Amino acid sequence: MALGWQNRMQVRSFDQAAIDAGLRQYMLSIYNYMTVALVITGLVAFGVAQSPAALHMIFGTPLKWVVMLAPLGFVFLFSARIHAMTPSTAQMVFWAFAATMGLSMASIFLVFTGASIARVFFITAATFGATSLYGYTTKTDLAKFGSFLFMGLIGIVLASLVNIFLGSSALQFAISVIGVLLFTGLTAYDTQRLKELYADSYDRDSLSRIAIMGALQLYLDFINLFTFLLQLLGQRNN
Repeated sequence: MALGWQNRMQVRSFDQAAIDAGLRQYMLSIYNYMTVALVITGLVAFGVAQSPAALHMIFGTPLKWVVMLAPLGFVFLFSARIHAMTPSTAQMVFWAFAATMGLSMASIFLVFTGASIARVFFITAATFGATSLYGYTTKTDLAKFGSFLFMGLIGIVLASLVNIFLGSSALQFAISVIGVLLFTGLTAYDTQRLKELYADSYDRDSLSRIAIMGALQLYLDFINLFTFLLQLLGQRNN
């Protein structure tokens, strides 16, 4: 009987080790997808910023509205069609989204100095990394903060729309501070939720699609955190 108990314990240990290894591989794939998307966005944004003709074509014509709204269209496409896509199709759409976001973000080089953009990027990366690690390792259930974070997100969007017409620097400062806090919280929340989704996946294809969708969520957390930090810490061009 003792031998049987030991065998069962060894099987359980083996199963848990396999689950842990699978979870690490799954989370690593999410971070890898996100990192490649950030690289694509950065390269496209920097490349466009180095071309006055490209900047004029995009931001000096009505095309700027297409470029600004296109990333939102990609997000809606992902949300509605991700489960019907093959993993390879979802991956290609994700790369296209990242490139389109790069076109949209090229405008930051017109407003902020390159040195401050680089500095804020590394601050964002350190903040994101620490917060995501907390979300992955904490035993606290962050789901209870989900509704609060969602309401905060709605509030930020509405306040930003209002400030387009008001042009208030004080309101913009408040939006940026709240935005940094909000997307720091969302990074931890989304990381924990993605970790928990691993247990609910049933096959390799669904796991691949979840990983790409998860990479999109963390990518958006990173981009928004970067944008709000840039508003607070970035040095503007003279």
